[in-house]
Formats: sequence, C-alpha cells, structure tokens
Amino acid sequence: LVIAGSRADASLLAFLGQHGSGCERAAAASEVLDRLEVPPMALAADGRPSAEAVTIDARDSTRGGVSAEDRALALRLLADPDTRPIDLVRPGHVAPVRAVSGGILRRPGRAEAAVDLARLAGQTPVALRVELASRDGMMLSPEQSRAFAAEHDLACVTISELIAHRRRGERHVERGAEADLSTDFGVFRAVDYLNRLDGIEHVALVAGDIGDGEHVLVRVHSECLTGDILGSLRCDCGPQLQAAMAAVAEEGRGVILYLRGHEGRGIGLMHKLQAYQLQDSGRDTVDANLDLGLPADARDYGIGAQILTDLGVRSMRLLSNNPAKRAGLEGYGLSIAERVPLVVAPNEHNARYLATKAARMGHDYDESDAGRTP
Repeated sequence: LVIAGSRADASLLAFLGQHGSGCERAAAASEVLDRLEVPPMALAADGRPSAEAVTIDARDSTRGGVSAEDRALALRLLADPDTRPIDLVRPGHVAPVRAVSGGILRRPGRAEAAVDLARLAGQTPVALRVELASRDGMMLSPEQSRAFAAEHDLACVTISELIAHRRRGERHVERGAEADLSTDFGVFRAVDYLNRLDGIEHVALVAGDIGDGEHVLVRVHSECLTGDILGSLRCDCGPQLQAAMAAVAEEGRGVILYLRGHEGRGIGLMHKLQAYQLQDSGRDTVDANLDLGLPADARDYGIGAQILTDLGVRSMRLLSNNPAKRAGLEGYGLSIAERVPLVVAPNEHNARYLATKAARMGHDYDESDAGRTP
C-alpha cells in the first residue's frame, strides 16, 4: 500500500494500520532529506550511509507524535517544499527511507517505486508505504493483493510495469563517441555510453548489424580489474570475457556490454580485496561479503538495459550462467529468448569460488560443461 506523503491524513493512516504489516516506511528522495537535514540512521560496514534515516515527528504534534493524526502531519511536512528543518524533531515516530536517485531505473526496490509513483502523480517525491498483511500477520501473495485492490477500488501496479512505463518516456544514458576496434577476436564497433545519474562510462562492443533486434547474442559483463586486466586466476571473469568476445565474433552479430562500476559484484575494489583476505582465511565468496556487512551481489542492470535498448536489442540470447542477471534484465522490460551457458574450465585457484557460486548463488552450470563455450 502506498500513499503520497502530501496527501496523508489520519483516515488513510488508519486504513494502512488496519491492512498493513505495521512496518510503515516513508520513502523520500535524497534531495528532500538533505534539504530538511534528516541524516542517515547509521553507516554501513563499508562506510556508506544507510538508506534508513533518523526518525522524525512534526514539532507541532499534539499527541506525542504517535497518533495517526500526528504521523500524517509529519508526512505532510516532509512532503511540503516550504517546510524548514526546524519544523521537524528527531527522533520521532515516522521512519524515512532514502530512495536511490534515479528511482526504479537505478534500483527496482519498494522505496524507489513509492517515490516514483508520487512523482508520476505530480506530488513531492515522498510516499508512505507498508506491506499488505492478512489478519494472522502473513504477507499477501500477488493474487491476494490484486483481489484486495479490486475489493477496495485501488489501482494495482507491479514494479515491472512501473519500470516499463518510465522506460518508455525517460532516458538516463547518453550515447557518446564510436569507433572501430580491432581485437584478437575480430573487429567490433566500440560505443561509449555515459550514465547521467552517476557519471560512470560504459562501453558496448557491437558486432555486425543488430537489425530487427531479435535473438541477439549478448554478453552483459561486469567490470573486473583483477580478472579482466591483471589476469587473476581467483575468478573466471577474464576467460569469460574472452570466450564471449569469441562467441559474438563468430556469430557475426551481437553485443558485449561492459558495465563499469561493478567491481567485485558491485562492492568496489577495496572491499573486493578485503573479501579476498577473508576467503584466504577460509570464508567463501558469499560469506566474505556478508562478514563485511555487504550484499553477496550489489549489481544493478537498469542502465545496462537502457544501453541495450538504445542499441536496438529487443530480445536476446544471453551469454550467462547467472539467473539473477537474467532476472535483472527481464525486470527492465527486455526479453531473453535463451540463456546460453558461458562456462570456462576451472583452475586450482578458483574451483572453490565457482562451486560456491553454483551452490549458494544459483549459477546454472555443471562441471561437465567446463571448457565448453558457445
């Protein structure tokens, strides 16, 4: 359930309280929280601020901030462009969550979806959200949620539908220079793309004519300095990149999309090396990240999906062993006609790493495929 912060009132909050899980969060755009001097609740293990912000109340609360009326007032103040930092007290009873800049096209999360819905409705980017729950406290299934929406005459939208709506009308990548690039595998057209949200540049290597964009052989490759450039044997990234380039060149039509900012499955080089230290002490690649307070996989494929769309790709044969990558791209409206295994032979340094990816991250290959590339 989502309501715009600017329209919050006691009756709506009572409705959320009656049908929700009780865990209400006020999703807000970064610029709103920054302007009102609402700081993060804490710092994560990597030193970055948490999405959860310090709780707030309206300074003029009449019932200690806990009533539906007081919480609605705090939400309206949070959404009011004329509100000053002094108009809020901290801590309080309304729990803001900072949505990622760029919304669901950067991160397809619930906070981002709530803020995007508020923007699309012409309201300030602040929205209160709560999970629907049954009387026994269990979360409603998608089917139950749709039935609830119909019963109460509410609109029901999925994050995928919201992404598709935004993608039709918005663009966050800027196409830059292009040049032919001769490689050991053949000649590709190198196309530069700038992510206008964070300033990171990405590159697409295009072979042949994309044409109608159907069933294009595509590799979405995450940057790996240690594997791609330095030849590290601790991962299979470098060999996978080479195998993918060879496969696309042989096909004569396809795309290698090289996404920067994905080092170490999105945790960055420093934390990747810290994770290596933990792995040397016996932790696997998943637990090492978790021990550092980091997600096992922090990558986002929204910008990659926009780049592929700009190149004319409509459906693809995806060179990948990672089901999360497939789900990430499909979540942004791209069609994946086939997953093509991209398996390279393990070595003594990465065998445990590859086994962990299969066992704990669902990477879809077996050892009998090792050494076989498309």
